[in-house]
Amino acid sequence: MHVTHDPAAGAAPQIAFDDFLAVDVRVGTIVAAEPFPEARKPAFKLTIDFGPTIGTRRSSAQITERYALGDLVGLQVAAVVNFPPRQIGPMMSEVLTLGFPDENGHVVLVTPSRPVPDGGRLF
Repeated sequence: MHVTHDPAAGAAPQIAFDDFLAVDVRVGTIVAAEPFPEARKPAFKLTIDFGPTIGTRRSSAQITERYALGDLVGLQVAAVVNFPPRQIGPMMSEVLTLGFPDENGHVVLVTPSRPVPDGGRLF
């Protein structure tokens, strides 16, 4: 099922609960953050630890407006871990790190309000 959605248009069409379950959103801890000067839009390369079952995965995140590299290591974030890897410039992004736009359209990462075990699945 492929649904395109314009966030400015309001809520997306209803989906079945099984469609939601097909998206595997997990929590992980950023263990490394690096500059990504080769990216088309300003971004960082993230290495995120999702615990022993899933392991460590890489992600490109356009979060340079709201975050400094030094503030990212140790931060827990939510990411979709079951999309196919995607080539972003010279790196392969293995997960989609999730965020919401602020009032200026800059990404604010989705993080748990309290520490939780890495690898936990969103429900």
